[in-house]
Amino acid sequence: MTPTERAQVWQQHIADWQASGVSGSAYCKQQSLVYHQFVYWRRKLAPTEDSLEQEQAVTGFTRVVSAPGVGIGGADGLTVSLPGGVSITGLHAGNIELLAVVLRQL
Repeated sequence: MTPTERAQVWQQHIADWQASGVSGSAYCKQQSLVYHQFVYWRRKLAPTEDSLEQEQAVTGFTRVVSAPGVGIGGADGLTVSLPGGVSITGLHAGNIELLAVVLRQL
């Protein structure tokens, strides 16, 4: 198996684990995987802050990721996290115009 194929196999395992809702240890037991290899590949394949910043600089867009178990329009509303650690929380259809005003000021 080539290194690229190995990375693809582990990427699929990580995606399957995230969708499963079980702990990493439990997933590894179910799939007969070695847990420390799972942890290694999960860290190796995780996007880093630097790679996300480079992607944003190249495309002009930022990545939007949904937190597990949280949907847009949930009880707490939408949260927008900006570079530098700034987060705007509690956004919903009734106050979305406020977000546009705040972002124009940044």
